Amino acid sequence: MTEMVFGTAQVRAGDPILPRWWRTVDKWSLACVLGLFAMGILLGLAASVPLAEKNNLPRFYYVERQAMYGGLSLFVLLIFSMMSPRQVRRFGVMGFAVALLMLFVLPVLGTDHGKGAVRWLSIAGFSLQPSEFLKPGFVALCAWFMAASQEVGGPPGRLYSFITAGMIVLLLAMQPDFGQASLVLFAWLVMYFVAGAPMVLLMGVAGMAVLGGFFAYGASEHFARRINGFLSPEIDPRTQIGYATNAIQEGGFFGVGVGEGTVKWSLPDAHTDFIIAVAAEEYGLIMVLAIIALYCTIVVRSLFRLLKERDPFTRIAGAGLACSFGVQALINMGVAVRLLPAKGMTLPFISYGGSSIIASAVTLGALLALTRTRPQGEIAEILRRKR
Repeated sequence: MTEMVFGTAQVRAGDPILPRWWRTVDKWSLACVLGLFAMGILLGLAASVPLAEKNNLPRFYYVERQAMYGGLSLFVLLIFSMMSPRQVRRFGVMGFAVALLMLFVLPVLGTDHGKGAVRWLSIAGFSLQPSEFLKPGFVALCAWFMAASQEVGGPPGRLYSFITAGMIVLLLAMQPDFGQASLVLFAWLVMYFVAGAPMVLLMGVAGMAVLGGFFAYGASEHFARRINGFLSPEIDPRTQIGYATNAIQEGGFFGVGVGEGTVKWSLPDAHTDFIIAVAAEEYGLIMVLAIIALYCTIVVRSLFRLLKERDPFTRIAGAGLACSFGVQALINMGVAVRLLPAKGMTLPFISYGGSSIIASAVTLGALLALTRTRPQGEIAEILRRKR
């Protein structure tokens, strides 16, 4: 009866791992991830060549590195998507501890790569951004806290999650990295809502975030400069936002043609933060809508599949991962069209960057693991387990 209602796939004892994974994984979401990766390689061929020539490197140097990172990320995604919810929780908590330790050493060993914010650790010639790997671990830890608080005699997990979120937001704001800080806070609000928090409390936390924004505006020149640029009625055509806005307008519906775009020669971050501008200029609105459709499909399908879940951790963690993934893409594209202030946030699976694409693979791999169809069990059995 459970399978008839919830559409779950029965797992047979001794079933090989790969056939069981293929039968239970969300194939549509997996196909969308592969589509995003393919678009990232395609846009990398257009956006990264000027930067390679500027740095006296082979023309396809960054594309080859993106393909290498992509192959590694697909392997990571496959491994994580085969995990059980309990394994996702364990690896998430351990990953959070490691990423948190790296955040603490950033002020001493970190670098800003000329971006004005210390966000990267340079290790053996590779740059690592700890905040990218912190997010999925943070979601797993807070979901564990919130799920534990729903058990009879459980700990005050919601309070623990609030303290954890406050600590992470403060650490990220000190870099300063207000984009990642806002994303972490948003993920926590989504999970708290799914866990049954009252709307009054959520509105209070949102109000505190707004007050924090006013404080950051007065205390951080880096933050104030970006807000002032966003609020200014005039767009300086020599800024990255100016170049991106002009490229999107020039692209129109069908684009100017493959390889015919000019914004990639002007934007220093054309292959990372503003890659959607390259897509809009060369391939037009059609490519942008296709990219948006892929992100929406992943998020919406994941949320619908999570509606069938009875396990609190799976439901809370899955919602946090899906929404944070979708909102990161929304923020990146919103910045490019000047709907949001500049955040320095990558477009998952499309922007160039090892930390970004591998961290996105961890996030989507964990999400695919949590949304796999599985027997849900009877309500009486779950209530008995809680006692």
